[in-house]
Amino acid sequence: MSNKTTCDVAIIGAGIIGLATAYYLSKKGMKLAIIEKNYIGSGSTLRCIGGIRQQFSTPTSIRVMKESVSLFAQMKEEFGFSVDFHQGGYLLLAHDEQLVEVFKSNIQIQRQEGVNVSLLTPEETKDLVPELNITGLLAAAYCPDDGQAYPFLVLKGYKQKLDAKRQAFYLHNPVTKIEKPKNFILTLQDGCQLEAPKVVLSAGPWTRELAQQMGLDLPLYPERHEAIVTERIPKIIDPMLVDYRQDGCYFHQYLSGHIVGCYTPYPNFPGICHEASLEFLREMGKRMIRLVPALEKATILRQWAGCYTMTPDGSPIVDESPISNLYIASGMSGHGFMFGPGIGRHLAHFIAEEKWDVDFREFAIDRAFKGKESLK
Repeated sequence: MSNKTTCDVAIIGAGIIGLATAYYLSKKGMKLAIIEKNYIGSGSTLRCIGGIRQQFSTPTSIRVMKESVSLFAQMKEEFGFSVDFHQGGYLLLAHDEQLVEVFKSNIQIQRQEGVNVSLLTPEETKDLVPELNITGLLAAAYCPDDGQAYPFLVLKGYKQKLDAKRQAFYLHNPVTKIEKPKNFILTLQDGCQLEAPKVVLSAGPWTRELAQQMGLDLPLYPERHEAIVTERIPKIIDPMLVDYRQDGCYFHQYLSGHIVGCYTPYPNFPGICHEASLEFLREMGKRMIRLVPALEKATILRQWAGCYTMTPDGSPIVDESPISNLYIASGMSGHGFMFGPGIGRHLAHFIAEEKWDVDFREFAIDRAFKGKESLK
């Protein structure tokens, strides 16, 4: 046992979920080992586009996001530098009557949870974003308190705070074996062994295969999503624009002037894949121009791909597993960046105090997965 490094909690995965959880555990005085197979944020966090919204269809997700918005707003003071947090809003666009009814139903739930959200007419939407093409638009759901932050700066802030507490990072060093004779024993690629009474699996699309080492088969399904970023251009849009048509897309403009965006492919592209496609590059440009014609002359600088880790109902799994002291925080279904601060804070409390300080039954590992988050 003497050749093993010991800690209170080992966290596998150094994206925002892992780092936020580590940050709040560190504030509770716990000794941590944070393990990442590649570089910090390399899985999904640094491949996302940085949107932050409270417009969800289930109460737990809405409450987590209200808290996350508050925590993002505090980061400049907490970290000592700006993370480019900006509340430019989210504008969700409905081009069919069925989606309008979904928006109306969701807005009732969101308002009950205290979210500042309203249903706009096409004319009101045009007033908000003058460059928007409203042809065929029936209505839009709008929350001005939603917004964006820059993922690289957020992870930098967490990392610096954890370094200041001398927490141990094991980067470019994947876990090759997980055992539990009494405490957990993690063997890393370089042969290092870590011993911890508690382990968090927050490895995004790799969480399922790690859990399988412990005999767990989790309903986590990675799929590829791609993104683009344009050159800096003068301010043209403030809110995130989300076009829910099957051939729609979503994008917003960073404070730097770059526009960054994605779309959900139909059919989806299952599996872990970071290869970008020419089809996406061609198609994304067309979809953006249809929505905001003034973007026709914007130059795309680069494109990339990453993974969403999906669950059957579109809500994450954040819970202790059937194996005592093995915690799962995955299946964010494309919302990990925005969920990160709120989930990290409450998961840290659960791990340290061994009881929840909020109702997370909606994220339970043993739930039926029968519902469906309607606002992906």
